[in-house]
Amino acid sequence: MAGVNKVILIGNLGADPEVKYLEGDKVVANISLATTEAYKDRSGNRVEQTEWHDLELWDQQAKIAEQYLKKGSQIYVEGKIKSDKWQDEQGQNRKKIRIRVLSFTMLGGRPEGSGGMPQSNEMSNPSATPTKTSQPAPEMKEIEDDDLPF
Repeated sequence: MAGVNKVILIGNLGADPEVKYLEGDKVVANISLATTEAYKDRSGNRVEQTEWHDLELWDQQAKIAEQYLKKGSQIYVEGKIKSDKWQDEQGQNRKKIRIRVLSFTMLGGRPEGSGGMPQSNEMSNPSATPTKTSQPAPEMKEIEDDDLPF
């Protein structure tokens, strides 16, 4: 039976993306994402718990992240868990968990200094290039019950 490795996160960037250009036109961006859960404890006090996630974006997604994402940006992420294991200089076994981003969507308002990218475009298509929309939103008309086809 096949397994499922899928992660969905909504959070805010803790810093600007760190982007590295590698050999063969490969690009990788590393992002730190904070997700915060709020609840009330038994005493009725509000408690916030923040988890930090290391995200990894490749190629076109990395370029888009470099251009449009800034510290504080809110994003929706779909990806999968990846882990790295190694031994450090002292011979201790180490393990790092990261999220390999398969797609992301920018949420919320535009952070200062970001370009003219619309905020709710999904960035899962590697051939997609950001475009600035200049068309006004279509005018909404009120629909009466008699106008409905069912």
